[in-house]
Amino acid sequence: MCGRYTLKSRADVVAKAFGVSVPDPLPARYNIAPSQRVLAIRNQPQRELVGLRWGLVPCWADDPGIGSRLTNARSETAATKPAFRGSFRSRRCLILADGFYEWQAIDGRKQPYYIRLTSGEPFGMAGLWDRWEKGDPPIESCAILTCDANEAMRTIHGRMPVILPPASFDRWLDAGSHDVRPLLRPFDADAMTLYPVSTLVNSVRNESAQCVEPGQAVEKQTRLFGTD
Repeated sequence: MCGRYTLKSRADVVAKAFGVSVPDPLPARYNIAPSQRVLAIRNQPQRELVGLRWGLVPCWADDPGIGSRLTNARSETAATKPAFRGSFRSRRCLILADGFYEWQAIDGRKQPYYIRLTSGEPFGMAGLWDRWEKGDPPIESCAILTCDANEAMRTIHGRMPVILPPASFDRWLDAGSHDVRPLLRPFDADAMTLYPVSTLVNSVRNESAQCVEPGQAVEKQTRLFGTD
């Protein structure tokens, strides 16, 4: 799953990575949490940068509060689940990030880890979006697709967000591309770095660079895949 992530890259770096215009300066985000506004890219019909609320509210929902339970969607079942299937068919997006957090359960405690690309570059997580128009103003929202963890992530958790390589962006965003399920696979573990961070990130009120600084693990890791 994915419950927190970061987007701290400069505006020019994000613009180059995704081929869109990005407001400059772009505020650094170190602890993005569900229900907050996040940056995403969709085709409307051209590629555009938009702000969406994290937690998908299906267009047919009576209560927008349902979004708090729909922050992630399993890639294996999203095409058939009522809450996601319409969006999976024609409202796909890229959710912009440059790292994410996951918690490893150790002896009743949870150790947070920070995971990023070894290159440090921003990346696009496969997302779904929808527009809810039963209230004023309407709500545009999103969910992050998840898949089985790769070899690196599996040491701390069984799931991870679907990270799409740039070569797959157009196909994922194109509503006319119906067979996109082959894209929903674990990212290359050799291209990822993970390390323990402090429990500062546990509180959504903490939003500083300290959230991503290496911290003391609850238990010594025998191996950190991809650590540089």
